[in-house]
Amino acid sequence: MLGGSYYVNSVIHPDLTSKADYLLPSLAMGYLLTKQTFWIIPLLAVVPFAFQSYLGLSWEHTLGIGTDNLLFCFIGMWASLVANAYDQKNKLAAEVEQQNKLLTHYTAEIEKMTLLEERNRMSKELHDTLGHSFISLILSLDASIALMDNKPAEAKERLIRLRALAEQNLDDMRNIVHEMGEEEETSLVRQVEALAARFREHTGVALTLSLPGTERSIRFEVRQTILRVIQESCTNALKHGKASQLHLELGFSENHLQLSVRNNGKPIGKLNDGFGLTAMKHRVERLGGSLRLSSGEGTPAITEVRCEIPLKGAMPHGEN
Repeated sequence: MLGGSYYVNSVIHPDLTSKADYLLPSLAMGYLLTKQTFWIIPLLAVVPFAFQSYLGLSWEHTLGIGTDNLLFCFIGMWASLVANAYDQKNKLAAEVEQQNKLLTHYTAEIEKMTLLEERNRMSKELHDTLGHSFISLILSLDASIALMDNKPAEAKERLIRLRALAEQNLDDMRNIVHEMGEEEETSLVRQVEALAARFREHTGVALTLSLPGTERSIRFEVRQTILRVIQESCTNALKHGKASQLHLELGFSENHLQLSVRNNGKPIGKLNDGFGLTAMKHRVERLGGSLRLSSGEGTPAITEVRCEIPLKGAMPHGEN
């Protein structure tokens, strides 16, 4: 309003146009122009002609006043665009800096969570692998001690086998720590058979197997999870249930891998999730599967661990 009033006043008093400052209102109006005040631009050109006849101005003088003010209005608009662009640049720079700080913070949090997850995974691996092996070692050592006086030769033979088992445990631990051969394509059935053979040899407990004739090619994580569930189930059957017979059944459906480990040990009165069972559940649930433990009275009493894991994109073993 102030700029417009001064502009109209300069038209009514043409002597003011001899000074350059009469163009400053047009410059300011152009700089402060918005979509709502865009109607000012045609008025800058029309006002001099509205007062032409009243003031007796020539066409050249009137056209000069209108043109000068329009030109300075456009210069003001250009200056406003430059200023806005510079302001936007500063805002974007501040936003990028803020985003970089947030990204750095999130990266640190993700790294911390990754380390924690890896630490938990390593603790589960050590518990599931070495815990199972140490149970076998303890049982075999107890048997060797009992045979030491009466059957030293048999005790010596058992100790030799125990030494081989200890070496195997050391290799297992190295594989876990260094994650050796993690992506190798290995037959799950052969691994289960080898695991069962070692279990029978070092514990003396009967373990029967029911394995599929046609195997499916599965991911490393699924294969490792199945092996850990078998180890933990067998270990718990001996340690807590004092079982003398175990039966392991492994099968493939169209979309799932199913595992069942049953034993004739003492029934579990109250199902408490210890570290081993909790680790098993976390492993299975992380792959989208389920794990159930059931135990009941009967003749004979049966305790069963049943596991089911979905197979995503699995193909028959050996097929492309």
